[in-house]
Amino acid sequence: MANPEKVDAVAEITELFRSSDAAVVTEYRGLSVDQLKQLRRALGSETTYAVVKNTLTEIAAREAGIDVFEGQLSGPTAIAFIKGEPVEPAKALRDFAKEHEQLVIKSGYFEGNLLSVADVQQLADLESREVLLAKAAGAMKASMSKAAAVFNAPLSKAVRTVDALRVKQEA
Repeated sequence: MANPEKVDAVAEITELFRSSDAAVVTEYRGLSVDQLKQLRRALGSETTYAVVKNTLTEIAAREAGIDVFEGQLSGPTAIAFIKGEPVEPAKALRDFAKEHEQLVIKSGYFEGNLLSVADVQQLADLESREVLLAKAAGAMKASMSKAAAVFNAPLSKAVRTVDALRVKQEA
């Protein structure tokens, strides 16, 4: 018979997997409680950073329909469950890991795929969604300005030609 505490823990982790858009698996060996609090604050309110038991996490992931962590979890594990855009939390984890060598990013999960450490680093290197949207809008605005200039060119050329004819006839 299953221990009720473990059943509750699996249910809680399963819900975290289901409600999150991405997850980053880390090893936190050697971090103090204060450092973990600091990391949680850096991750923001949309990210839940939870210390988890490996076997229970594998069971919970399987129950949530995520099979990429099978056999991947070892050592003291904590997972950042990310709701929304994963770029900012990935940056926070990367930056915190640079400052604190004890935090090791091991892998991740995003859109049904297992992420390697390099994938998580690439995610962290992306610019935020807002910046990318602003760049796209700027590029579209520049294209529209060029198009407007092209469409106005024949009209302005005709006006200059008529004005030149008028000046010539006056002379």
